[in-house]
Amino acid sequence: MTIEQLKQDVRNVPDFPKKGIQFKDITTIIDKPEDLRFMIDRLTEMYRDKGITKVVGIESRGFIMAPALAVNLGAGFVPIRKHGKLPYETIEVSYEKEYGLDTIQIHKDALSPDDIVLIHDDILATGGSMLAAVELVRKLGVKHIYVNCLIELIGLNGQQFLAKHGIETECLMGIEVDE
Repeated sequence: MTIEQLKQDVRNVPDFPKKGIQFKDITTIIDKPEDLRFMIDRLTEMYRDKGITKVVGIESRGFIMAPALAVNLGAGFVPIRKHGKLPYETIEVSYEKEYGLDTIQIHKDALSPDDIVLIHDDILATGGSMLAAVELVRKLGVKHIYVNCLIELIGLNGQQFLAKHGIETECLMGIEVDE
């Protein structure tokens, strides 16, 4: 397995969730055990020696890999969910997405000042949802934050946008928006 093979297996779905968006469907790379193991192993190795204590997954596709990363890193898993989905007291952030406004939340007691956090999502596009997730985690006063994703959509400048906010981001692979 190689990154190039994975990239070729990502399915494009035109005009989803709205006209003009070419959705990158990762179900075609997580349905094969060898691909899934390859991605989990590569992401784990990127962070094995960072002292991660919690892996935060962003709803919903960030929930796919984040728990596996947490197990491999000996860390706990914390979900960031859309508004109204968490049962306990939360803090929240609203942000603009490529196709509308959204609000995400985290339990207010999910993280502590001693935590070293890895925030994970499947795809980094313009960086809006990742920046909102970082804002939520920062509000809980953690020691350090790392950010990663499976795919960066090249041309939308998500990593550059996050870098302007002092956020270093690593992605497993880059795919052109129109690829």
